[in-house]
Parts: sequence; structure tokens; C-alpha cells
Amino acid sequence: MRVENSEIFEKYFKNLSDRERAVFEGGITLGALFHQFVGTPVSKKNKELLERAIEESMKNQPFVYDIKVKIKNVEEKYVSLDGKMLNVDLKIKVNNTIAHLKLEYIPEIDYPLMYVKDFKEEYDR
Repeated sequence: MRVENSEIFEKYFKNLSDRERAVFEGGITLGALFHQFVGTPVSKKNKELLERAIEESMKNQPFVYDIKVKIKNVEEKYVSLDGKMLNVDLKIKVNNTIAHLKLEYIPEIDYPLMYVKDFKEEYDR
């Protein structure tokens, strides 16, 4: 059973709306991803493998609905992964609410920014 399906887990988040909970969980996931993987050796040879490994490991976080990781600006020889190289699309689903969060480098502020792109409601048909 996934931790987010536990009644015990839920009792700690009764004070949050589904949107607030999705943003909270998304922020935790993006922060964990950033601090876990920045510094990892990467080259063209293992870039795609590292992208998949990051995606699969982050799917273990609560409420992750979908995640896509792209690593940019990788050369033949290895370098250490840094925030400027990451482009992440993350979708967190809490009940019917899906929060779409991003991590991407913004050149104008010279910063790898984590932000909420949008929300949508998805209902079973």
C-alpha cells in the first residue's frame, strides 16, 4: 500500500484543500529531486539513463501522477549535473485535482526556478 492511501497519513493534512496539498507534495518532490541529484556525474552516454532514473525514483513520492525529466546542455565528457541543466514537468494528483509544477532554468534571473504552472480538475467519466 502506498503511504498516501493510509488513514493515519491523511489525518495530518485535513486542514489543506486538494490544491494546497498538491502544491505541498509537488514542492517536496521537486526539492527532493533537486537536492538528491544535483552533483551527479552525467555525460551524453548516460544522460537518458539518468533522466529515467530520476523519474522512476521520484514516482515513489506521494501523489506523483506523472513526471518528465530532461537534462540539457550535456557534452561528450562527463560533467556534474547542475540546476541550469534540469527541465522537469511534474504532475501531482490529489483526489480530482492535478497540479502541474515545473523546474526549469530561467536565464533572465539566472536561477533554476520551481513553480506551479497550472491546475486542472479531472473527473472520472
